[in-house]
Amino acid sequence: MKLLYSPASPYAAKVRMAARYLGIQISEVKIDTNTNPPELIDNNPLGKIPVLIRDGEPPIYDSIAIMHYLNRQAGGQLYPKKDAKRTDVEVLEALCDGIMDCLLAIMYERRFHPEEKIHQPWIDKQWEKVVRGLDYLEKNLPKTGKKLNGGHFALAALIGYLDLRFNGQWAEGRPELASWPDIFSKRFSHYGEMKAAG
Repeated sequence: MKLLYSPASPYAAKVRMAARYLGIQISEVKIDTNTNPPELIDNNPLGKIPVLIRDGEPPIYDSIAIMHYLNRQAGGQLYPKKDAKRTDVEVLEALCDGIMDCLLAIMYERRFHPEEKIHQPWIDKQWEKVVRGLDYLEKNLPKTGKKLNGGHFALAALIGYLDLRFNGQWAEGRPELASWPDIFSKRFSHYGEMKAAG
């Protein structure tokens, strides 16, 4: 199996960390989504990453579908077995992914529009959602014991991306959230090398 990814993608970081944690061997292939490379377009018509390519089987995208596939491959080690706990983890993952969606919307607005066409009210609206999400996480951090789950990896990817693109803009007033990576890295020693970087 191989994973098409970008080093700066928090969604790809989530998947890469989960695969490493589960001991699933995946070769990682860096892709520049801006150039619409055939390997990406042929395996995901949306041209988005990450994409998991399997021998003789259809490709899998997006990150949530890949996470659930990895969970099945690992005999259910990535999500809790009990319905209520699993739902909690899936909602945490959805919240973290949703915050990442807002952060990427901000980045794209700044990166792909000339300065005079950047729509600041749009950025402000996205940032409001980020602030609400981070404030919620500050008060509702998941328990982080020996067994990690998909929600933990989504949260780790989110914080990695915040540190990469919004360093100095999010941690103040959120001491629990800001210090959570220290707890996570004790359970997953590869965090420093695998979080979104670019």
